[in-house]
This record gives sequence, C-alpha cells and structure tokens, in this order.
Amino acid sequence: MAAVPEPGAPQLSAPTSHRVRSVLAIPPFRRLWLVTAVSATGDWLSLLALSALATQLTTGYQAQSFALGGVVATKLLPALVLGPLAGALADKFDRRHLMVICDVCRFGLFVSIPLVGSLWWLFVATFLIEICALFWIPAKDASVPNLLRRPDQVETANQLALVMTYGVAVITASGLFTLLSSAGKLLAVPDPELLTVHIALICNGSAYLLTAATVWFRIPEISGRAQERRAAAPGIVTLLRDGARFVVGTPLVRGLVTGIVGAFAAGGIVIGSATLYAASLGGGNAAYGVLFVAVFVGLACGMGAAPRLARRLPHNRLFGAAIVAAGLALVLVAVAPHLFFALGAVALVGGFAGIAFLTGLTIIGAQVADEVRGRIVAFVQSIVRLTLLGSLAVVPLLVGLVSARTVEVFGYPFLIDGTRVVMLAGGLVAAFVGSLAYRQMDDRRVEPLLPDLLAALRRGDRRRGSGVLVAVEGAPTVDTAVQAARLAARLREAGHVVVEPDPSGRDHERWTAATREAELSGARAKALAAAAVRADLVERVIRPALDAGAIVVVDRFVASPLVQYGVAADRMHDASLDDGELENLAAWATGRLRPDVSVLLDRAPDAVDSSPGVAGAEHVRVQRLLTRMAAAEPHRYVVVDADGTPGDVAARVFDGVSAVLGAPEHAQQTAPTSTS
Repeated sequence: MAAVPEPGAPQLSAPTSHRVRSVLAIPPFRRLWLVTAVSATGDWLSLLALSALATQLTTGYQAQSFALGGVVATKLLPALVLGPLAGALADKFDRRHLMVICDVCRFGLFVSIPLVGSLWWLFVATFLIEICALFWIPAKDASVPNLLRRPDQVETANQLALVMTYGVAVITASGLFTLLSSAGKLLAVPDPELLTVHIALICNGSAYLLTAATVWFRIPEISGRAQERRAAAPGIVTLLRDGARFVVGTPLVRGLVTGIVGAFAAGGIVIGSATLYAASLGGGNAAYGVLFVAVFVGLACGMGAAPRLARRLPHNRLFGAAIVAAGLALVLVAVAPHLFFALGAVALVGGFAGIAFLTGLTIIGAQVADEVRGRIVAFVQSIVRLTLLGSLAVVPLLVGLVSARTVEVFGYPFLIDGTRVVMLAGGLVAAFVGSLAYRQMDDRRVEPLLPDLLAALRRGDRRRGSGVLVAVEGAPTVDTAVQAARLAARLREAGHVVVEPDPSGRDHERWTAATREAELSGARAKALAAAAVRADLVERVIRPALDAGAIVVVDRFVASPLVQYGVAADRMHDASLDDGELENLAAWATGRLRPDVSVLLDRAPDAVDSSPGVAGAEHVRVQRLLTRMAAAEPHRYVVVDADGTPGDVAARVFDGVSAVLGAPEHAQQTAPTSTS
C-alpha cells in the first residue's frame, strides 16, 4: 500500500486545494463547471417556485397536496420512460448541440408557465422541462472526462460538481427564493406571492438561455469527436441494444448498477420512514429536521473523504465496501435506542453513501469508454430515480403492516414499530447487494480485502521507513529498462537518494541460471523460480532501501515476474496456469509490496505490436492490462506518452515523477547500495 508521508518524506499525493486548482485551471472544464452551477441553481429554484405556484393555483388542503405530489411525479416520470433514449442520443449526436437545444427549450418553457397561468400547463411544462434535463445531464456528464488532461482528475471534477449541485446550488437557490419573496412583499401589488413566483420562473428561464450561449460560444471542446461518433454510431435501436448488452455483459458496470440499486433502495427507506422514525424516538418535526441535516452532513463528509480513501484502496473495491458499510450503518439506525445514537448512525449512512456515490461517478468517468458513457450515465440516472420512487411507494405500505410494540431491554423500554423493522431489513439487503457488487467489480480477488481496508483507515503503513518505491512499467522491456536508468540518474542529480535494485539486469541472468542448472522446463517450475529471484531482491535490496528512506527505482515491478522472464509466453502453451495463480504468486513473493508511484509508458498499439511473434502479442496484452490498472487506480500511476526519442520520453517521465515526489529534504544521506 502507498505510504503516508512522514515529516520530511516525499509527498505522494497533492493536497485537495492543489488538485482543485489544477482542475479549475483547465478553461473548458471551468466554464462547464460554471454552467453546471447555474443549471443546478436553476433546478433547485424551479422546484421551489413550481411547488409554490402549484399551491397558489389550487384551493383546499387536499387539492394543494395533490398539486405538490403532481409536481414531484412529473419530475420523476420522464426518467422512468425516456432515460435510456437520452443516453443513446448523447452517444450518437453532438453533445454540445444537444445541450444547447435543451437549454433553449427550457428557457421557452419556464417563461411560458407564468404567461399561461394554469395548473394543467404547469404539469405539462414541468414534464417537458424534465425531459430536457434528462437529455442535458448525460450529454454534460459524458463530456467531462474529455475536457480533462488526465484520468486521475475525474474524481476531483466529480467532487466539484457534487459540491456545487447538492451544496452551494441548494443554498443559493434557497437564498434567491427567500430574497425574491421578501422583495415581493414590499411591492404594492394585489398578489405579491404570485408575482414573486413569476419573477423567479422568468429569471430561471433567462439563466438557461445564458448557459446555452456559454456552451455554444465558449465551450466548443464539448463537441470533441462528434463527427466521428455520428459517422460510426449505428441507429438508435442498435445503440439501446448495445448499451443494454454492455451493462449486462460487463462485470464492472453490472456490479456498479447492482450496488446503486442497493444503496438508493436503502436511501429510499430512510426518506420514506424518517418522519415516523423520528416519532418513535420521542421527537417530532424538530427531531426529523435534525436527522435530515445529519444525513447531508454525513454525505458531504463522505464525499470529502472518498479521494483520501481511494489513494489506498482501489475504486473498484471501495465502491462495494462502502455500500456494505452503509447497509450495516442502517442496521445501527434500526436498533438505535436514543436520538443521539440515531444521529451518529444516520450520519454514518450518509457518509458511506457519499463515498459510494462519488466513487461510482468516478468509475463511470475514468473506466467507461467515451462511445458508451452517455448511455451508462443515463441508465444509472434512471435506475436511481426508479429505485427511489419504488422505495418511497413501497415503504409506507410495509411500515403499516407491522404493529408497534414495546419491549424492555436491560430495564429500559424499547419501541419496535414498522420503521425499525423495515430499516433493519433494508440495511441487511443493502449489505448483501453491496457484497454482490464488490464480488463482480473486484479485479484483485487474489488479494484479501481486510488488509487494504485497515491500511486505508489508519494513517500509518506497514513500512518502517519513509522510502518511496517507483516502478517503470510498459512494453517492450528495452524501453522500460532505459527509462528506469535515466529516471534514477535524473533523480540523483536533483538531490534525491536513489537505489536501483538491479541496474545491470543480472536478475534475469540469475533466473536463467537457476532454470538451466536445475533443468526446469515446465511453466509452473519457471514461475516459482522467477518468484524466488524476485523475493530475494525485495528482501535483500528493496525493503532495506525503503526503510532507510531512499527512492527505489525498479524496472517493471508488476510485469517483471511474469513477462520479463518469459513465463507468460510459456503460459500460452500451458492452459493449467491462469492469471489469478500467477498474480497471487507474485504478490506472495514480494510480501504484497506495491509501488507508491508507477510510471506507465503509454504508446500507440501499432508501436507496441511491432515485435514479432508471441513476444509482440504478449507486449500488447501486458500494455492493455497495465492501462486498465492505471484507470482503476489513477492516483498510483503517472501515465507518460512514450512516443518520441528516449531523451524526450525521459524528460516527460522526470517531470511527472517530480510533480509527485516534490523536492528532496536533503541532498545526500547514507542508503543501501544494490548488489547482485
């Protein structure tokens, strides 16, 4: 696991402020983020204004209740019907054009509501506005990764979007509506409240016209490869069918959808039974309000903690583990005997849900191809709304089926009603669904989860020293060897203490001698010999150097035990060996030691495939494997363009690693030297 820097140790990850500034420094993304801010504020302001207008256009408590319910229903209904179609359009057509058309339509619809002034048109316009939003959001979300410079920036971009959408925008919209309402009362008009709502709707529509102009004139980068998508994309029906096959046939996305269903089902249970649950704790509306705030405080804390946890635990593992934890926290909510205990448990539910939500969005942005990303975003949104709507509809019925009774626990009365039973069952179901999602998404099944979780939660690391392990990965072997040597030399010139475990390549000679003298011919025997050589190098050179605080630069730490020695080539003729066995063997040989920073030399597939025969095919396979690993754990990888002269590539490698390591604390100190 990546070491947490001690005082004076190299800095392995940039602080949050630096990551935020680096993302906002990208002009196209910054403009799109501001567009998101205006759009999100408009969405929340429209909810307040439309709800207020619905009650003003009706008379009587029952009619007003149905009107409010109608507004919510018309906002949820489009996603249930047209969600997949919205994603298909985002993948087929120019996303910038789609966003502009939707914003212009929303402008006209919002302005038309006060002009028509009838309840039936309010429902129709709200339905059409939500259809526009349904097409706008997948187009926007699918465009974000294309505007960034590196895959590791996706998580920070999602953080900024979520903070704006569910934090700043909510407060801004509430403040604007309150300000307009207060200003309306100062005007000498017959119905100041109605005038306030009309002004809010017109301002809201004008804001969407502003976002349309910004996207059209200031963010042309959103179009990206629109012409290629239009030329290559099949018909809408084929896109929908291919999208469904991708969801069902891809374990990563299938696990993601499974986990989201469990997470939002649990969320719907909390929302649907919160009022009655607060009453069971002996509180009223005040207790309900405090519980509501606790959920969102936990949600914000979880979103803030997710990037830090992801530095030590891969996203694919963190997502399922967070949902399991949220389900178990919901069980604690069900058995909470007092409001104070319930607040802590509810905050935990929100915190783990925030971790899962941000991690899921990051997985979609970083690991789902651009050609299908729009459909996946739309499908996930439809699943979220469908799950929430179904939970809100079913939970009250289930709660009503359980009769309340009071039992004594350690001499204290404890009320058991339908809310507690439903929450208990929902928590167990969410934990089970989260475990299913984890099993489908985990790409490191040979490594147990518990050590990763403990390392992610504690501030320390199993290493005694503050050294840093840097690996140069890629294909073919000659390139990584050259770049590893150049990187070590440049780091020494910069004042770092650097150790090269095997600078002369004698590791391969030792393996060759061991297999020749022992007359080893089978793939399993050669794999064991390779593991023995690597284990000796780790214990004899690498770990002592790390304990002494040095920077260890190693060539092909991940692929070396399996590919550099030819084991993978032999495996192509031996079906008895699989990737899991070889990966587990390599992990055992190194004591599960993992590089803190991995430099991935990324080159065009045709360049990697230039090697003839089995070796060339193996290079391509390894390169694809490493690329997937870098996408799953972008915080551990520095991806460098390997096209160009060795000197140009070496300069890029040094710049990328230097940005992660920072300046050396001191120029020279004693460190172990490599021996072979």
